[in-house]
Amino acid sequence: MDDSSREEPLLGGNSATSVVRVGATVRRVAQPSTESVNALLTHFARVGVPGVPRFLGYDERGRQILTYVAGSANPDPSDLGPEDLARVGQLIRSLHDAADSFVEPEGARWNVLITPDESTLICHHDLAPWNLVRGAGTMTFIDWDGAGPGSRLWDLAYAAHGFVPLSPRAELTLDEAARRLRALVEGYGLSRAERARLATLLGPRVRSMSELLRASAREGREPWVTLVRAGHDTMWLDDFHFVTDHDATWRAALDSAR
Repeated sequence: MDDSSREEPLLGGNSATSVVRVGATVRRVAQPSTESVNALLTHFARVGVPGVPRFLGYDERGRQILTYVAGSANPDPSDLGPEDLARVGQLIRSLHDAADSFVEPEGARWNVLITPDESTLICHHDLAPWNLVRGAGTMTFIDWDGAGPGSRLWDLAYAAHGFVPLSPRAELTLDEAARRLRALVEGYGLSRAERARLATLLGPRVRSMSELLRASAREGREPWVTLVRAGHDTMWLDDFHFVTDHDATWRAALDSAR
């Protein structure tokens, strides 16, 4: 077996199953939502938006084939300075703008685990460092299997939590966290009214993850049972309290954003 056909397991995800690299491609076991995700990725390719893997078809085992994205995956947020965060915001904006012209296929099926504030756009729903790959001058968001209806601000609020990060465990002063939040949002570009709306969503978006973890674990579903046993639900709840306790700080940062 040569290098172009050797399967290399890709690890690190919580809910992905049987994801492997084969040469310059990634193979994923197809799910009920896969055809809809493929349509979205095909649309992104057609409009020329960067920062997403390309859908290449199915292999002989019926697995989804995507382009393999080379680079450094899952960067530590502390390695991303304000300029990097602005670039992340710009990339998210370009993805949202491209998705705005996407027409869902008839009978589209999605795998959205948390009910969003609105359903005005097909969003990624997991825009976080663990789904970012940094290459030579490039940034790419991977793992689109959870894409589905949502809203720009719901998606951006989740990204703010992970990339700032909005957490008491981050080694940041409040002023530093506020500057990083402002950089991300300035990169995206929001009106004053949108920034005020985003401020109201930061807490609920973080809390929704803790609620998902606990509800899914009670139902005995993996990987949520394992994650709750490891205390992830409590960490998300701690982050929710941190976000809401410092609401005035985030509102001031967003109000002063360009």
